[in-house]
This record gives sequence, C-alpha cells and structure tokens, in this order.
Amino acid sequence: MLHYLIMCRSLTYAQRAVRALAHVGISAFVMKAPAYAVSGGCAYCVRIPENRMTNALGALKSAGLQPGRVFIQTNDGLYREAQPNA
Repeated sequence: MLHYLIMCRSLTYAQRAVRALAHVGISAFVMKAPAYAVSGGCAYCVRIPENRMTNALGALKSAGLQPGRVFIQTNDGLYREAQPNA
C-alpha cells in the first residue's frame, strides 16, 4: 500500500493533525520526515494511506490545520513531492 506524508511545522502540530484525523476515522501516525523532504524547521510529518488523502485534507481543513508540503510514496519506496487535490 502506498502512503502520503504531510509535512508539519512542529511535532505538536503533527500530533494535533493525527488527533483530528482519528476523530473522523482516518488512521495516521507521526513519523520523522525523510531528510530530503525537510527544508529547515521541523522534521516531522503525518503518514496516511493513499486512499484517504482527499478525506484527510478535508478533515485537516475543518480542524483549522493547514498542511505543509505533501509527498507520495513511489513504487520503489521513495517519496516525491505531490500536488494534493483538495
């Protein structure tokens, strides 16, 4: 299964995002961001299943949380920056 990574500005922000997603039934967890995805600042992200991305972005917006950069897992297991559709 492929996954998305939603970059967060802090560990606390990532934890808030996971709680907001859990509230609407989306399984997600906080993880350290891959080094190539970090452009200064915090190095944490929220990992979610690929098929829940649209719902996750809507849930974050409803909770007043603005997601950062978004990465999608490629078939070789690496991540590339994605353009979310929400």
